[in-house]
Amino acid sequence: MTTSTTAVDHDRYKWIALTNTTLGVFMATINSSIILISLPAIFNGVGVNPLSPGNVGYLLWLLQGYLLVTAVLVISLGRLGDIVGRVRIFNLGFAVFSVASIALALDPYRGGHGALWLVVWRLVQGVGGAMLFANSSAILVDAFPTRQRGLAMGINQVAAIGGSFIGLILGGLLSIADWRLVFWVSVPFGLLGTVWGYLSLRDNGVRSAARIDWWGNVSFALGLTSILAGTVYGIQPYRNQSMGWTSPRVVAFVGIGVLLLTAFFVIESRVESPMFNLRLFRIRAFFTGSVAGLLAAIGRGGLQFMLIIWLQGIWLPLHGYSYQNTPLWAGIYLLPLTLGFMIAGPLSGFLSDRHGARTLSTAGLGVFGLSFVGLLVMPTNFSYWAFALLILLNGVGGGMFSAPNTTAIMNSVPADQRGSAAGIQAAFMNTGMVLSIGIFFSLMIVGLTNALPAKMYAGLVTHGVPATQAHAVAAVPAVASLFSSFLGYNPLASLLGSPAAAHVNAAQWSVLTGKGFFPALIEDPFHHGLLIVFGAAIVMAVVGAIFSALRGTRYVHTEQTLSEHAAELSAVSGAVPGEIALSEEVTP
Repeated sequence: MTTSTTAVDHDRYKWIALTNTTLGVFMATINSSIILISLPAIFNGVGVNPLSPGNVGYLLWLLQGYLLVTAVLVISLGRLGDIVGRVRIFNLGFAVFSVASIALALDPYRGGHGALWLVVWRLVQGVGGAMLFANSSAILVDAFPTRQRGLAMGINQVAAIGGSFIGLILGGLLSIADWRLVFWVSVPFGLLGTVWGYLSLRDNGVRSAARIDWWGNVSFALGLTSILAGTVYGIQPYRNQSMGWTSPRVVAFVGIGVLLLTAFFVIESRVESPMFNLRLFRIRAFFTGSVAGLLAAIGRGGLQFMLIIWLQGIWLPLHGYSYQNTPLWAGIYLLPLTLGFMIAGPLSGFLSDRHGARTLSTAGLGVFGLSFVGLLVMPTNFSYWAFALLILLNGVGGGMFSAPNTTAIMNSVPADQRGSAAGIQAAFMNTGMVLSIGIFFSLMIVGLTNALPAKMYAGLVTHGVPATQAHAVAAVPAVASLFSSFLGYNPLASLLGSPAAAHVNAAQWSVLTGKGFFPALIEDPFHHGLLIVFGAAIVMAVVGAIFSALRGTRYVHTEQTLSEHAAELSAVSGAVPGEIALSEEVTP
């Protein structure tokens, strides 16, 4: 094969790899968010009230199970890709994801059994998602020369983050027609990706011959699962407390998780071929970029949940939208956030190929933090165009940060560690999303607990509810009101029972259970909670920006294999190895 033919083949293949991996992460992230909007329709479809005390676990595990499994497995699967081949694991991920999507759509049960079926197959779907996340970045880095990796990562990151918001719109549209479509929508893409990947992708990365680190895999999986499960149960009420962080179950989960993760780090420091290569964190660009990425993921995840609650539970009902239509319109009104990310992501990735990541990523987190400041001072019943401008700014900041940061991290590691590095980054992103639910929901519940009971008591008494019953309803844990708002649902009908039980007339009952009363009731307490939540997000953005600034100037690991040099040389007409090395700005 001539040099020109090799160059053409390599150039064509890199775009095939980009398209296929982008399809994979796009599908996986759509499914991480599509269920957020579709939960009311899904639970109605299987005949379960998610707000009943015995069913809250179904709600939380459907909400977090997919992200939890993905966070737990991506590092192991990334390292496995280094050993047996990244494309092999990636293609298997498409197949697993497709099978799980079909099983979810064909749920044969109703009631608790139907909800449990969905929870289990969402966990299986998370295994497929982990396989895709763990290896997509490494496949891209293997396929693209250093000078184009930022652009490739930018497009891939736009698919990842953009998919999570596009999922909100799709969920709103599909759940109106049939809740099963929420799961069927992934099947054609999964089957296409599976067949196309097996036919077109090839493993051209560097493999590292090593044994599988079983003790490390088991201790990490069990430890992280235990901590994240503790987070899930920590935001549920416990006895007469609004949250369960002091319950024996949560304390046991978190304590066991800490012990297992401590054992994991001891194991990883001693085994010959660790799944979690701690030595990578000695690379400044990898360490600082990873910490900044984790903080950004927590902030972004918390923002997504808070905006959904804000729109579905308060703003849209106050502006006349029925609760049945709020999921769709919440997704539509969040489009500026996606648009900002889609514009800034590829552009910042392209610029980072030429100027490095430090300035772009640091400025991106600065813009990200400033948007939280704007949202912090905005009234709960806002003017939409001011809101749209602020979330557009948030998306631009996220896009400016994400692609350059990921590119810098992947450029900084040896070629035979790219799968492990990609797995660590995916684990940080998904762990950040799961932690954000625990952190931001807990902070919001603290704010609501301080402000909501008095407001609810006064509102109920004003509209005719007897003081004794009003006091009992106001004493219900704030998490119930928070989840109701998250689901776009007025809980007062179930809390009060009936007009006769509440001792109110038909007109009063209509007001209490209508579109306006509950959103107006929770409006001020929710804003009190937002002050705490967005204040924490601003701190995370500032600390993340500091770590981003400390990454140093552009660093590209130079220990490349001869085959990788040959691929890059064939893509650069007339270049010689020395010229490629000199074209990179490398710091010691």
